[in-house]
Amino acid sequence: MNETSTAPEILQLFPADTQLDEDGMIMVGGCRLDDIAAEFGTPTMVVDESALRRRARDYLQEFRSRWPRSDVAFASKSFPCTAIQRLMTEEGLHLDVAGGGEIVTAVAAGADPSRMVLHGNAKTDEELELAIGHGVGLVVVDNFDDIDRLERLVPPGRVQACLVRVIPGVTADTHASVATGHSGSKFGLSPGDARTAIRRIERSAVLRCDGLHTHVGSQLLNVDQLAAAVAPLAALGTFDVYDLGGGLGVRYTYDEAPPTVGEYAEAMVAAARALLPPGSRIIVEPGRSMVAAAACTLYRVVTVKHGVVTHVAVDGGMGDNLEVSLYRQRFEATIVDRVGGGAPVSLVGRHCESGDQLIDGVPLARPAVGDLLAVPVTGAYCYTMSNQYNGARRIPVVFVTGGTARLVVRRDTWTDLLARDV
Repeated sequence: MNETSTAPEILQLFPADTQLDEDGMIMVGGCRLDDIAAEFGTPTMVVDESALRRRARDYLQEFRSRWPRSDVAFASKSFPCTAIQRLMTEEGLHLDVAGGGEIVTAVAAGADPSRMVLHGNAKTDEELELAIGHGVGLVVVDNFDDIDRLERLVPPGRVQACLVRVIPGVTADTHASVATGHSGSKFGLSPGDARTAIRRIERSAVLRCDGLHTHVGSQLLNVDQLAAAVAPLAALGTFDVYDLGGGLGVRYTYDEAPPTVGEYAEAMVAAARALLPPGSRIIVEPGRSMVAAAACTLYRVVTVKHGVVTHVAVDGGMGDNLEVSLYRQRFEATIVDRVGGGAPVSLVGRHCESGDQLIDGVPLARPAVGDLLAVPVTGAYCYTMSNQYNGARRIPVVFVTGGTARLVVRRDTWTDLLARDV
């Protein structure tokens, strides 16, 4: 394999407009990755702002062109950065928030609380008080305790709109850690319990059941499994709102071929046309498929160790990308100015864990200490699961567009590591 043979393929995993300049350096959003490293250091998450805005617009267009009364609610948990939530709000999306912290950042981003959907299988009084106080539009009832708490917390004279989350009984073809629609899931209610919850809400003086919610899982590459969740909702009756969740998968590596947003929308709307009342409101909640491909993470090689296995160690790892350790997500990588090709190595992180392996068997072209290396498709769940293991400083987020780079989240300082001490 020569060093340029896989260059086009690895570039396909980066944001759509990514290209090589005359020096063979990767450019994202019109910015050279070595310039970004020089200005912001490494590791750094680089987000193509224009690619992200196009994705948001595509989602809205694909669904509304097929079902005019549909809304796209960005699943904030996939990238709960204030700047990301602000961008989604500017593009006309609603926000799906999973907990009090995401309400706080969404409000700081300027989002309209009435356009938020609150999730959570174990919502606390504090979180529900935040939702009620800010006027969150829809609270998803995940259990009977949610109803008890809401009836106690919603003040007289107010009515809180709710959706009842239903377990659809669909076993998703995905990692067990991100499957949510199977029987026995910790999320939602069985159809029988959902009927009981609906009746309870209908009798409440302070709650209103606007409709139903469901979710099959995450990183699904089969739209039929996603669409299969519509029938269990339809069987529960006629409502104004049907929130069909999210879950569309993305291309992390070469052998994956996820459906397009258009194919996803067609499958979901076809099921809706066949089973749901005409004129009802549909909500979808893309997270991973909205943000994953818009970002890459930039590292510097710290050590190359030759032996039975060649280990290439970088200055990040499980502190900024926990997806590999949690559910063995496969990524790809390249040296930013020697793109593609090379012999397979084990790309590892700097953390004191054998499990801190970013990619096993990834081809890299002559990796050496000091090289810059980029891992694409890191926009989903890497930021939200970042941590300070071994005293690591959480990494910055940089938006790039039109040749301009701007910092939207700074790197932790050493002082930040002590900020919570008392």
